[in-house]
Amino acid sequence: MAPLPSFLRFQGPLARLSPEDRRWLLLRGGAVDSRIAARVRELIASVQLDGDSALFEMARRFDGVSLSSLEVPRARCEEALAALEPSLVRALTRAVRNIARAHEVQRPRAVEVETEPGVLVGRRPDPLGRVGVYAPGGRAVYPSSVLMGVVPAKVAGVGEVIVCSPPGRDGLPHASVLAAAVLAGADRVFALGGAGAVAAMAYGTRSVPRVDRIVGPGNAYVAEAKLQVVGAVAIEAPAGPSEILVVADATASPEAVAREVLAQAEHDPDAACVVVALGDAVAEAIAAQVRALSVSAKRREIVDAALGSRGAVLSVASLEEVWPFVADFAPEHLLLATAEPAADLERVRNAGTVFLGERSSVAYGDYMTGSNHVLPTAGLARAYSGLNLLDFYRWTTFQRVERAASAALADDVGVLADSEGLFAHAEAARAWRGA
Repeated sequence: MAPLPSFLRFQGPLARLSPEDRRWLLLRGGAVDSRIAARVRELIASVQLDGDSALFEMARRFDGVSLSSLEVPRARCEEALAALEPSLVRALTRAVRNIARAHEVQRPRAVEVETEPGVLVGRRPDPLGRVGVYAPGGRAVYPSSVLMGVVPAKVAGVGEVIVCSPPGRDGLPHASVLAAAVLAGADRVFALGGAGAVAAMAYGTRSVPRVDRIVGPGNAYVAEAKLQVVGAVAIEAPAGPSEILVVADATASPEAVAREVLAQAEHDPDAACVVVALGDAVAEAIAAQVRALSVSAKRREIVDAALGSRGAVLSVASLEEVWPFVADFAPEHLLLATAEPAADLERVRNAGTVFLGERSSVAYGDYMTGSNHVLPTAGLARAYSGLNLLDFYRWTTFQRVERAASAALADDVGVLADSEGLFAHAEAARAWRGA
């Protein structure tokens, strides 16, 4: 299947994709750039060795600003909120409310079970002590991502939530990020970006407290840094460029589907945007709309690059052909633009989040429905879920063995311990045999 220059990488029947083309669409993670990995390793080591001094130097080198303090005073955050456009404040406030509502129902509960008489085993959810939320800056500023990280953490009862975001020329993160931090309930904000911010949150410095988990999107350096600090701190699912898979039948509006494709394509030149349509006619109509709308896209250069790299409009003769491909693709966003999306949802197993019906725009989920938009990419939805309330807890397990149960367990535990050569274990168990 030949690529279409400056438009879609693939177009035609799904069944005719070559093994190489199918592999290109499915294996989206790719190898980490060795130069980025090495540079990130150096930056992390610098923060571990020199702490705040390294962070001030990184601000001068990468952000072009000399900071007097790494932490943003609360008053400056409040000032940013007061100066923000009222319509944006209203939208952010509405999003906070919906995110809180959607996550409150996810609260876990403690459980206990008596596995046999006198043997109690339980599990209790405990909120994390401190969480760090990374918020991109520079060319990509996402106050919505601040909300998606901070609000669930606060709902979960996390002890302290900090936000790190790169400083601008004024030495402060973007005003909308500062305002979002206030509205979401963040406890502290730091003017820190890139791999340095990740290292600071992972290991702690004099100014920046060490956190238990880091969440939030970022560029390739941030993503690589988060992977490199795993072991010192927890992260959410590894994340890459945005992606969408649309399943469409004859009931779908070609224009609506095309707009969803362009909405994800404008994120990143490496975004993956795939449509699988029922029938050649539907596929051709959607492809035509994608082409027509891309011409006037405000971020056309990015859109064209994404569509030319991992853009596809494919056709199938039956929706039965779609579901195995969906499971293999495991998209970040799956839009079911079909006649019966609720029924089709039952066929879906691997997806970061599913949008039922063409009116359920992915843009709504990105900003306002309350569902979290921090989602697994690159096929990792096969094993990872989107950011949710459980990410802000750790579980404490506990167990109690009553007197009679202790005596009843002693012999069998001793047998198992002896079989593994752990004789002190066996003696510890058998000591209670007659007690």
